[in-house]
Amino acid sequence: MDIYQTIGNYSKQPITHQLLMSWLKDYKRPNDKINSLKSEGVLASVKKGIYIAGPKSYPGRPENALLANHLLGPSYLSVESALSFHGIIPERVYAISSMTTKASRDFKTSLGLFTYIHLPLPYYAFGINMVKLTSEQYAMIASPEKAICDKIISTSGLILRSATSAGNYLIDNLRIDEEILKGLNTQMINEWLPDAPKKESLQMIVKMIESL
Repeated sequence: MDIYQTIGNYSKQPITHQLLMSWLKDYKRPNDKINSLKSEGVLASVKKGIYIAGPKSYPGRPENALLANHLLGPSYLSVESALSFHGIIPERVYAISSMTTKASRDFKTSLGLFTYIHLPLPYYAFGINMVKLTSEQYAMIASPEKAICDKIISTSGLILRSATSAGNYLIDNLRIDEEILKGLNTQMINEWLPDAPKKESLQMIVKMIESL
């Protein structure tokens, strides 16, 4: 096996340590070879156990949403990162934010800051879509409705006690256009409510959207 060509074939996918070890099974000291590939710029470490093809050696790299799915699992892209991906908020997002069933944590990497926020089951599992990023890359990303709900749930101290306060938050704070809000599926949000944290705040979101 030509390890350089094999890594090149995976230049747009995260590469796990386990996968590397399977490629290097004929080497007596595969970990030494991995360190050598890193020194050559053929591999780049994102976090312990996760690599990408070295950007100096191969064109392209995995999209941030795909990397986020792999850095900590289970997880899916959400809150501002998903809202920006869907074109719902105008601001550029710098941290790559995801939700997970595991404990909340951050990863500071050479590719940026990846943040993960804990959500309980079964609410966590609602409103997640497998999204095509490129011809070769797919990632788990929150639907627009779930990303908004996740943002409200995960924002400490945020309680929406009326449709007016919900509108102020969505339109003035998050800067979501009213026409976009009108197109959201409130029935889907209602189906999540029995298992959702901050149920009352989400009810105000539904009430506000349905009043538009």
